[in-house]
Amino acid sequence: MNKFGFSIAHTRSTDLDTANLGKAEELLQRVPSYKLCIGCGGCTAACTAGLFTDFNIRRIHTQFARGQYKGLDRRLQSCMLCGKCLLVCPRGVNTRALIVEMRRLLNNTDPA
Repeated sequence: MNKFGFSIAHTRSTDLDTANLGKAEELLQRVPSYKLCIGCGGCTAACTAGLFTDFNIRRIHTQFARGQYKGLDRRLQSCMLCGKCLLVCPRGVNTRALIVEMRRLLNNTDPA
């Protein structure tokens, strides 16, 4: 019986030793500025799509880096590629290229 009013539904731990990080490594090669990301959240705060959908660029970056690709292709379609995140990034991460390459990698398409 739960006496505290909440329960843990499922574990959120990720075993990075067994995770498939192939796409994340490919993303680092295609967009080298991705390794400069410090996870500050400025991109998420500036995101227009995030105001109206479940799009959260910071969460997507984190899940992609951990090899948790399930469902990301659907959420990435919410991005309008407006570039606001690119303008506010203090580290100069090319977030627009990052989104485009994530879409390509998740859909198994090669760059033109």
